[in-house]
Amino acid sequence: MTLHQHLPSNPRSIKTRFAIRFLQTLKRLNKNRPISSSLREIHGRYRIVKLAADASMASVVGSRRVWSRALLWKIRNRALRCNSMKRKRIHALRVRRRGGGGHPTRESGFGQANDLRKLVPGGEVMDICSLLDETADYIKCLTTQVQVMRNIADLYTS
Repeated sequence: MTLHQHLPSNPRSIKTRFAIRFLQTLKRLNKNRPISSSLREIHGRYRIVKLAADASMASVVGSRRVWSRALLWKIRNRALRCNSMKRKRIHALRVRRRGGGGHPTRESGFGQANDLRKLVPGGEVMDICSLLDETADYIKCLTTQVQVMRNIADLYTS
């Protein structure tokens, strides 16, 4: 049995487009990679699958959503982001050592929205209405992503 026999009948559906794009991206990223059982290689394969899934879903959704544009931008600028994250971690450690860095926004009632902004790609720059709309779409796409990846895993394990 091939993957195409397991795809939904609607070729324009997000599930179908994601499944095809995900497998193509994964195949391209995984070329000529040695298979090893070391923790480093397992983590490397995990990152490849995550990168392929994120890039595929964001590209299927296209530029009409803020989260997809932000996710594609983050993927393209991954090296810069890694350096930035290191600087942020160093800064956070320094702030903790000084005793600062509590959660003043929790007291003002905006803590949950700020937590949501951290979870949704591109959420840092959205107003609350846009944030909720983007979050709903992002959750729908993540659910689709999980369903498709489960179906692919089931197909290749049976």
